Amino acid sequence: MATGEDRPDDAGPPHDAKKEKDLKELTEAGVAAWHNRLGDEDQGAPEHWETAPEDRVPLLQKVIYGLGAFVNNIMAAAIGGMAIVLNLSLGMSPALVGLLGALPRVTDAITDPLMGYISDNTKSRWGRRRPYIFVGAILVGIFYIVLWQLPGGKSEAFYFWYFLTGSFLFYLAYTMFATPWVALGYELTPDFHERTRLMGVQNIIGQIAYLISPWFLWFMTRPQFTDQIEGAKVLAILIGISAAALGILPAIFLRERLAEVAAAEHDAHHEDGGIAKEIRSFFSGLLMTVSRKSFQKLAVATFLVFNGFILVSSFNVYVLIYYVFGGDQDLGSQYAGYLGTLGTVSTICIIPVVTWMGTQWGKRRAFFVSTGISMFGYSLKWFTYSPDAPNMVFVAQPFIAFGLGGLFTLMGSMICDVVDEDELETGERREGMYGSIYWWVVKVGMAAALAGGGYLLVATGFDVELGGGQSERTLTLLRFFDAFVPAIAAGVAIFAIKLYPITEETAHAMREELEARRGVPDATAAGV
Repeated sequence: MATGEDRPDDAGPPHDAKKEKDLKELTEAGVAAWHNRLGDEDQGAPEHWETAPEDRVPLLQKVIYGLGAFVNNIMAAAIGGMAIVLNLSLGMSPALVGLLGALPRVTDAITDPLMGYISDNTKSRWGRRRPYIFVGAILVGIFYIVLWQLPGGKSEAFYFWYFLTGSFLFYLAYTMFATPWVALGYELTPDFHERTRLMGVQNIIGQIAYLISPWFLWFMTRPQFTDQIEGAKVLAILIGISAAALGILPAIFLRERLAEVAAAEHDAHHEDGGIAKEIRSFFSGLLMTVSRKSFQKLAVATFLVFNGFILVSSFNVYVLIYYVFGGDQDLGSQYAGYLGTLGTVSTICIIPVVTWMGTQWGKRRAFFVSTGISMFGYSLKWFTYSPDAPNMVFVAQPFIAFGLGGLFTLMGSMICDVVDEDELETGERREGMYGSIYWWVVKVGMAAALAGGGYLLVATGFDVELGGGQSERTLTLLRFFDAFVPAIAAGVAIFAIKLYPITEETAHAMREELEARRGVPDATAAGV
């Protein structure tokens, strides 16, 4: 069995024509020929490399990186979950509340990739990522606290413009923190399998946010507060302080393994030429990122799995209330809460399983299995959601959890490999650009899915005025969409990843060539 110990030294061997020809076969045009020589991992006994000690990220560092995921998720959940009080307590129109959630995200199409580019190309004594993570975490906390310190007795227009302005500032700080934090994870280890373990740990810690966020409304309505707005003010202070305190830890305790490598590569490919050349460089990097076919497959698969789930996410509540419980909103919403908690707990338990599958069977095969299990879970809802046996609704949830649990563990690890592929072909590292575009696709897809879900609900013929008297056709369509739309989307995603070209063998060969070309970064640079 090959190991990770036999590696070139920092100087690296010189290129030869044969090696250069072999490495060109790593591109998508030649991937079939490369697999024929090395043995495709899907055809039986792929070569497997053990993780070298210097490539391992200690558990403490994984946890510290994962705290960034917790901050990232808790802030996203908080601003959405707390916005309901703008309607319940201030009487703001639900349409305006929806605009407050949507309008600030429009700028993400510009700010996300721009922050990725800035992070990729920053040169400082503290690195490319850490200064932005540190400052961004503090600003996120401050802006979130200020956002919810709403004065009393004002008009709806005042609250709208106050919250809209504050939201723009908050999301700018959020991008400043989240984009370099994501990129930092892509460079913490060069090892194919350790990347999966790292993403598994951060995904577990990030999921804890979804155990806490369902309780936000309960907290804001506690009797010790005069109203929900006062509760929101206190909750925002707690969230803001926690986000700032935890968010700065990756900047303080983690090190950037490839900061010097990236700086040298940037200098070799770019001449100082003022703002015009920087703008051209930004758009050139953006185009290279979005046009990379291996990355496109990951983005498409994520869009399908995640937004297939989001598109009908509200349908589950309607099915529970109007089909399983015959219009009983209290009991239906109660079961929806139980299912949400079970889903999060199941996801936390499943992530280590998916991580193990990824390191033992390969990332593609792990994605096939985890996504296939989720397809079975979604389809199972058609049979287990029944008025005659309401407790059967819990059966499908652990199977469904394999979908998102596997998705955000494996995709992050696979993007790390795509960044290596890009560096091999272009001579530059763009972790920030890849991370920003990937998560922008997720956010845009989520917004589109939420909007599309409303139209799909109308298509079922649902009428809230009918209460528990919905037509048989409406109930059947609600159940069908709830069970089979995400299952079908996940099936298409499996096909997209089937065509994804980077296996363990190709990733290992890319790493060898990269380290021969620009040397092996000092592994101790990643230490606490």
